[in-house]
Amino acid sequence: MFGGGRAPILVLSQNTKRESGRKVQLENINAGKQVADVIRTCLGPQAMLKMLMDPMGGIVMTNDGNAILREITVQHPAAKSMIEIARTQDEEVGDGTTSVIVLAGEMLTAAEQFLEQQIHPTVIIKQYRQALEDMVTLLEGPLSIPIDKNDKKALANVVKGCVGTKFISKWSDLAVNIALDAVQTVMFEENGRTEIDIKRYAKVEKIPGGSLDDSEILRGVMLNKDVTHPKMSRYIENPRIILLDCSLEYKKGESQTNVEITTEGDFTRMLEIEEEHVRKQCDEIIALKPDLVFTEKGVSDLAQHFLLKAGISAIRRVRKSDNNRIARACGATIVNRTEELQESDVGTGAGLFEIKKLGDEYFCFITKCKNPKACTIVLRGASKDILNETERNLQDALQVARNIVLQPRLVPGGGAVEMAVAQHLLQKATHGPYRALAHALEIIPRTLAQNCGANTIRTLTALRAKHANHTDSNSPCTWGIDGDSGDLVEQKENGIWEPLAVKLQTYKTAVETAILLLRIDEIVSGSKKRGNNEPPTPSQQMEATNAIRSNYIDKDGDHWRIRPLGRMPQYKTSINSLFVYPKKCSKDKLYNHGLFCIVALFLTLNISY
Repeated sequence: MFGGGRAPILVLSQNTKRESGRKVQLENINAGKQVADVIRTCLGPQAMLKMLMDPMGGIVMTNDGNAILREITVQHPAAKSMIEIARTQDEEVGDGTTSVIVLAGEMLTAAEQFLEQQIHPTVIIKQYRQALEDMVTLLEGPLSIPIDKNDKKALANVVKGCVGTKFISKWSDLAVNIALDAVQTVMFEENGRTEIDIKRYAKVEKIPGGSLDDSEILRGVMLNKDVTHPKMSRYIENPRIILLDCSLEYKKGESQTNVEITTEGDFTRMLEIEEEHVRKQCDEIIALKPDLVFTEKGVSDLAQHFLLKAGISAIRRVRKSDNNRIARACGATIVNRTEELQESDVGTGAGLFEIKKLGDEYFCFITKCKNPKACTIVLRGASKDILNETERNLQDALQVARNIVLQPRLVPGGGAVEMAVAQHLLQKATHGPYRALAHALEIIPRTLAQNCGANTIRTLTALRAKHANHTDSNSPCTWGIDGDSGDLVEQKENGIWEPLAVKLQTYKTAVETAILLLRIDEIVSGSKKRGNNEPPTPSQQMEATNAIRSNYIDKDGDHWRIRPLGRMPQYKTSINSLFVYPKKCSKDKLYNHGLFCIVALFLTLNISY
């Protein structure tokens, strides 16, 4: 009771669940640890695969952290936040999704002991922020080395280190060459600014059949399309290409239109107008003497006839993204109206157009382009599962190559940079949380050793000694763990390097996520709509009971008597009538009170006829 003898005012609904205090913070830490434990074994070259089954019966086998967490359904809000950072890491840099989850989970675990000692979360967060600033300074300074982005061999070694932990490690040379060629192809430099849009201009086409060795990169565009007319040419060298964003047919009104025809000639004239419109469009195209026309809309039979007579091949219903890639590949300009076509809009950069049949489908190829800024990666494989996993791995390789070109600095891999950062932080540590965060970074080399089956304690002790004895301040210590054997190796000689952009994003995301979850001191959960399986509240039970009684039962003195429904006589109440839903009672309330219906049924059986 509050002052004055007044009862407390209930602001929240009865269905609302509220948790606060240390319990919430410890539950958040536990949720983060559980998510990290799920994919901890997916780190390194000896990573284990996870088999995921979706509700439709499909199977996904992968060791990609983002792909695994994307298929997992969780209830705890902290676990959802952990899954979200894997998606963010994948979108930003394309690699390090497993590392960021493992690091974030370990950083949360490191903070647990201080919360149990009743240290305020703000104190822990302040030390975490200071440690993050020092980590970024170290990575951008003495712990990273520059690389010549024009040295293809050096770039290939870095990308191969990324691919080595994936399913396609056996075909690493092929994957590395494809990734580097794709990045160099789509790279666009203008006014001192470099743009590499892999998602838009480097499309991956998966075709079942053959082996992974048959995969290739096309310096052009490949579409799952065929020409609109069987007699149109399917092989054209040095084609002149026109790209349209309009339909080659009579334009229909956006709203319903009524036309009144009074004479026989009116209908004929209406058809002539449609034909004249299509003929005019085709004449404007034919005037530029193209060999090939792509349009994002439809092509009528009449337009096909006129284009076929002029020796022009047409492909319709092309996606906007594919049309943009064709424009980048052959130098054409997408035009919205045929009246605006000019000679400068015609693309002449393509060397060959041909239609091929692969499997049961026809594909259109625009290849041998001069200085293309778009490409297509053709993946072949025995099954869809293999193709899907290969695509995920190749996307990681593409992102790594892109990151190196945009930010040409590297850090040693195999847990070497984590141990080096940890050693520098421990030398500066003055508070417990700062020191705990430094020790949390060692989870990466520890996990690599565990996944290889090595002796974790001996391996980490030896690795700490190597880094502690390193005295050259001009170059980073590159001693790390061989992901295949678990032995200590010098990554500089082993050639295992990682892009600086990936590590920076990994550390920033992991620390900021740990800080975010530590700042939460209360969770309020409640829904407006109650599920079918949730029990009703006492007030809802009373309301439903009264509704049933008022619609089914009359009180006769001290006895309850079933009221007949409809026009049936009272002495012939049907048992089935109990399951007719009255207007005053919803179905949900009846389902939730089946017990009362059974009681009413028992009373029905005792009625005398």
